[in-house]
Amino acid sequence: MAPPAQPPRSEGSSQGLSQGLSQGLAKAPVLPWLLIVCGCLIAMTTFGPRSAMGFFQLPMIELHGWDRTTFGLAIAIQNLFWGAGQPFFGAISDKYGTWRVLATGAVCYALGLYLMSVADAPWLLHLSAGVLVGLGIAAGSFSIVMAAFARNVAAENRTFVFGLGTAAGSAGMAFFSPLTVALIAEYGWQDTLVWLAGLMMIIPLLAIPLAGNAKTSGTSAMEMEQTIGEALREAVGHQSYLLLVAGFFVCGFQVAFITAHFPAYLMDIGIDAYWAGIALMLIGLLNIVGSLGSGIVSKKRHMPHLLALIYIGRSIAVTAFLLVPQTPVTVVLFSCVMGVLWLSTVPPTNALVAVMFGTRYLGMLGGIVFFSHQIGSFLGVWLGGYLYDVYGSFDPVWWLGVALGIFAAAVHWPIRQAPVERMTAGQTHIA
Repeated sequence: MAPPAQPPRSEGSSQGLSQGLSQGLAKAPVLPWLLIVCGCLIAMTTFGPRSAMGFFQLPMIELHGWDRTTFGLAIAIQNLFWGAGQPFFGAISDKYGTWRVLATGAVCYALGLYLMSVADAPWLLHLSAGVLVGLGIAAGSFSIVMAAFARNVAAENRTFVFGLGTAAGSAGMAFFSPLTVALIAEYGWQDTLVWLAGLMMIIPLLAIPLAGNAKTSGTSAMEMEQTIGEALREAVGHQSYLLLVAGFFVCGFQVAFITAHFPAYLMDIGIDAYWAGIALMLIGLLNIVGSLGSGIVSKKRHMPHLLALIYIGRSIAVTAFLLVPQTPVTVVLFSCVMGVLWLSTVPPTNALVAVMFGTRYLGMLGGIVFFSHQIGSFLGVWLGGYLYDVYGSFDPVWWLGVALGIFAAAVHWPIRQAPVERMTAGQTHIA
């Protein structure tokens, strides 16, 4: 008995299916995981020691007899040079490549931490912990890493990858805060700084997969034709960009004040330093959740409105913390809430710059936004120390941060999430 006849096989249909699958796979965005993992490790390494600076405040001023304004000014200078250096290092990274900038940052960072360990005069503290560490973070920070991410990741995945990079910085905060407390207790603050300085030298190795600049990343020919001057004029004339710059100032003010002064604040109100380490660790851990969540939500929601809600949430959290009795329990609760909101502003902020202007000058234009953040950081840290010395309390700066959070929400709400209109060869082009 003959086997049942098989339906005729269509060679054309088979080829069409094969071509369709190939095209589908070709279109599916593939994430460069080696670059992403190395970039996240760099963000973790650079952000971690910087976030633990507050733990060196009391032992340093006790040994040298300095006041809190002296230490606060050093960290304020650090934040200012971090911000001021960011646009320049971003522009260098855009043109000459990411690896050179990250390696330079590692050397500056390591030198600054070492000199901080032997600083015996305020000017040396301000040079080391302020200028050198600030420039080191500027050249090695996750803002440089995120510009590399943006140049190598499809637009639809940028906020997610930005969230990963920000979460990695938060993981650094969560890891280095308790580690720094333990190292200081075991070896002293000076040896701890030396160990942290040595750790920075791993960054040039991690930065190898991030080598490349805007030309090697597939940036469009039209974007490549734009000069730095044209990019700056375009940004300065764009209202939504200016609002973004103004709003990010507040983020820096709030988080830098807490990072630098929260350990001392808790000890002033009778809460053991142990809880300060727990608080910063929780902020770092919960910020991983907040950063990743912000990156995911930003893919589907209007990013300016999301940013406004984050700033309002911060103001509510600080107000509640100041008005309730302050105990270890409320410190933990406050740290958890602030952790979720801590750097959840970063993925949508960076993504908005990329939406507005593309990736050609993202390192520089994102750096300008971050410079505003660091001006806020300078004032948050410096005013924290100065007003404490004047009034004997951190409360004036806490309440100023609440007011600024409301201001930030107001300026983010009207931002347009759309590409800037560009004039090229006499025609209007939507980037």
